[in-house]
Amino acid sequence: MKVSFNVAESGDGSYRLLAILRWVMVVVFVSFGMQKFTLQSAQGIVQYISNSPFFSWLSLFGLRGEAYVLGGVEFVIAALLAAGAFSPVLSAVGSLMGVITFATTWSFFFTTPGVVKWSLSTDPIAWNLTGEFLFKDIVLLCVCVVLFLASLPRSVIGSRAA
Repeated sequence: MKVSFNVAESGDGSYRLLAILRWVMVVVFVSFGMQKFTLQSAQGIVQYISNSPFFSWLSLFGLRGEAYVLGGVEFVIAALLAAGAFSPVLSAVGSLMGVITFATTWSFFFTTPGVVKWSLSTDPIAWNLTGEFLFKDIVLLCVCVVLFLASLPRSVIGSRAA
């Protein structure tokens, strides 16, 4: 049995509209990647990286180097997602990398000190502006999950209704 991955641009009905999500994520990853090559962004992400169990090792590259590595990865993901419009396997790889990216960056919400204030007496959960900035990654994570699942072979996820 041949396993064939799927690509939204060649789908039917509402499935085809997922192509919009792909190109939005390409723009998101390109813009995030470009930002990592600025000093302001490099200085801004240091608080997240230094407290992250997943990314703290990037400090080996120094302030600018860690941002360059992340920016380079974001450009690769953007390229894979763009190429995924023509190659279903690249679509799956790019969207899975996006899932991993946003799952780990969303973890900053919990690992960066001072972002969240837990309380039983006032707001049960309150976050500052940094927390609000990080919270958006839930939506981006979900978009990448949808793109990943849409790229998988029908035999893996069942049939798709148009």
